[in-house]
Amino acid sequence: MMRFRPCIDIHNGKVKQIVGGSLKDEGDSAQENFVSEQDAPFYAALYRRKGIRGGHIILLNSADSEYYSATKQQALAALREYPQGLQVGGGITPRNAEEFLAAGASHVIVTSYVFKEGRINWENLERIRSCVGRERLVLDLSCRKLEGQYRIVTDRWQKFTDVIVTPDTLKLLKSYCSEFLIHAVDVEGKASGIETELVRLLASLSDFPVTYAGGVGSFKDLEELCRAGENRVDVTIGSALDLFGGTMNWEEVLKVCELTEKNLKSQ
Repeated sequence: MMRFRPCIDIHNGKVKQIVGGSLKDEGDSAQENFVSEQDAPFYAALYRRKGIRGGHIILLNSADSEYYSATKQQALAALREYPQGLQVGGGITPRNAEEFLAAGASHVIVTSYVFKEGRINWENLERIRSCVGRERLVLDLSCRKLEGQYRIVTDRWQKFTDVIVTPDTLKLLKSYCSEFLIHAVDVEGKASGIETELVRLLASLSDFPVTYAGGVGSFKDLEELCRAGENRVDVTIGSALDLFGGTMNWEEVLKVCELTEKNLKSQ
């Protein structure tokens, strides 16, 4: 059944929703959709009270940013608020993974450490898997379309790799991790509709957890994602949620996700 996976995106020490492709290390800038007056532990507590597991915290500042310490402290505080209920990603390496796991992360999410210099760094992939264990590792295969193909992007979604998201790529990588998180970066933060082609591709992983994020702006989009994903691709919604200044009531989203399996069977 399609599950709702909440998010807590942190940039410059604040919970934000941004346009994904606009994020830049230079000047720590991004096009902002929403800047919350609440801190990260507030959202973690909200998700904990609702019993929603498997959401993710993303640190959007690079480790050399002047804001990284404030962003990291927000993330650690959220993990302590909801131990084992949330995953964490953003600059994760074997050097810092244990700290986040010890703080309460159920999983660590890795992108740039594994997909380096335009390719898969198999040595690093083996190293991070050995460090945290396959069962606690999530690979972020966030991608953008280039020449008609979805290519994994790294470094705050700015650098293209030569790794194309295909069923064969997914099958190859799933032996190293326990699930995938995939942002459709070209529509991330725009609430302008989902990347249906990508969702259909992800649905090929019938026996493996995968979460899609990007472009959901309405309940119609949510229904389309359910159909294209054959009711087995989980969903993250950011800017469109009323929690983050949008129009979609987040508790109604929970209800829709709970009912999708029943509704599909009746059609």
